[in-house]
Amino acid sequence: MRLQKYMAHSGVASRRKSEEMIAQGKVKVNGKIIREQGYIVERGDVVEVNGKKIEPESQMVYVMLNKPRGVLSTASDEKNRKTVLDCIDEFKDLRLYPVGRLDRDTSGLILLTNDGEFTQKMLHPKFELEKTYYATVEGNVRKEELRPLIEGIELEDGITAPGKFRIVGKRSAKTRIECKIREGRNRQIRRMFEAIGHPVVSLERTQFGTLKLGGLGKGSYRELTEKEVEALRNSL
Repeated sequence: MRLQKYMAHSGVASRRKSEEMIAQGKVKVNGKIIREQGYIVERGDVVEVNGKKIEPESQMVYVMLNKPRGVLSTASDEKNRKTVLDCIDEFKDLRLYPVGRLDRDTSGLILLTNDGEFTQKMLHPKFELEKTYYATVEGNVRKEELRPLIEGIELEDGITAPGKFRIVGKRSAKTRIECKIREGRNRQIRRMFEAIGHPVVSLERTQFGTLKLGGLGKGSYRELTEKEVEALRNSL
């Protein structure tokens, strides 16, 4: 098995991140630093990352969390702020990693798994899985104002891909909007609404590909069913 794949199956990181760690000299096989991408790991080889022995997980775990606001979508934080792993006590002994990110102030669906290969496929631009968000923004948004968001709007990192945006409610000088996008740029939806003069007040993700948040409460989590995992795999 190729070294980066071995690392991904061990829950260390995605293949791409594993390749970066190999290039940085953080990986040893049988006591020797390996920098060769595609190095083949054979049965009986001892693989270490940052001095710790790793082995492929015997069981793959897939957990859906309804992330509360204020929680970081990362496996650890140097400032000891609360992360998504702190929300899933039942699985704290497993090396789970979030599939993609939600910014600290965004709540909703996030997937965590020890399946590095699956993670890489879920995030690969080739597949562009659709994600659904509900945004509450400042002001009384008119339907025609959403046109630039639907067609693609110029941001500092380029024009966004076309998306689906529709108004679902208005109250107290605020507008609630359903947003469906396939890209995953940093704080993308927040920046898109800022660009049309309607800053986001709150933002929640309710669907990622075929996976739906459903009635899962804030801060709650559950393992995916085999059917849900299969549906995600079939969509890739």
